Amino acid sequence: MKTITRQLHVGPVTVGGGAPCAVQSMCSTDTRDIKATLAQIQALNTVGCEIVRCAVPDADAADALAAIKAQSPIPVIADIHFDYKLALRVLEGGIDGLRLNPGNIGEHWKVAEVVKSAAERKVPIRIGVNAGSLEKHLLEKYGHPTAEAMVESAMGHIRILEGLNYQEIKVSLKASDVPKTVEAYRLLSSQVNYPLHIGITEAGTIFSGTIKSSVGLGILLHAGIGDTLRVSLTGDPVDEVRVGYEILKSLGLRQRGVNFVSCPTCGRCQINLIRVAEEVEKRLQSVDKQITVAVMGCAVNGPGEAREADVGVAGGKGEGLIFRKGEVVRKVSEAELADALLEEINNL
Repeated sequence: MKTITRQLHVGPVTVGGGAPCAVQSMCSTDTRDIKATLAQIQALNTVGCEIVRCAVPDADAADALAAIKAQSPIPVIADIHFDYKLALRVLEGGIDGLRLNPGNIGEHWKVAEVVKSAAERKVPIRIGVNAGSLEKHLLEKYGHPTAEAMVESAMGHIRILEGLNYQEIKVSLKASDVPKTVEAYRLLSSQVNYPLHIGITEAGTIFSGTIKSSVGLGILLHAGIGDTLRVSLTGDPVDEVRVGYEILKSLGLRQRGVNFVSCPTCGRCQINLIRVAEEVEKRLQSVDKQITVAVMGCAVNGPGEAREADVGVAGGKGEGLIFRKGEVVRKVSEAELADALLEEINNL
């Protein structure tokens, strides 16, 4: 059962309060390159990204972000570290959210200025705790970045904002270690009701990172923890969004695009199932229909899975049966399977 947290809004996107877990990513472009950043945001929007974050290392990036925000099809969050003036600059530029740790901004009056500006504009602030950048006194206290140290760091930042009567807060507690991340989120979830942004940071490449993220985020989401998520991958951020939706779909929490089913293949298979499945999956990336598509290789489980799908293939010897809504509609050669399957999907 989903944990009900406080509700806030990042632009038009509702976060917390029982709303579906939103999928977000972060641009890998130089924010100062407005054209390249907008192109990447558009690519992310095409695959369903609902919130995007951009790095703001300097004043030029802050100014560019105002132009990016004005043209972005989805809400934009500014990633700020250390310099409160950059936070004020992006707030004036109309940003939808801040990722900012108030304890790293400096003197209390600087934090107060940022909070005042954010409150006037109803812009939420995400406190982003990372195991790789914990405060020195916490590392001395705990010896290394434990889950307890991460939670204590988050609570310290939360108290600063609460002391300024500000509660438009979202929190993340990220580590590259899956059990540590899960434990930290569980601990914090039991202590506060602010929306939680979940993720496994520095998870790795698309292969290892997808596995780590699926395990860690799957555990948390199944326990009802998580109001927004990012799958952190060393690669194209478009893949982060695709993986994020697949994680949510696998748990029945969100449904966007096609639910793709394919068998692992075995010695009974008499078609090149791997080639067919990969071709079909690639071509389905541009299909935004909430349907199930099955690509199966042999007569054992193939007909049953294909029949239960909206559209499916059950392989034979150099050919396959095409199913639509439980009925066989035709038999085609192996070379025609992908085209025939996509044709039936378009006919739905």
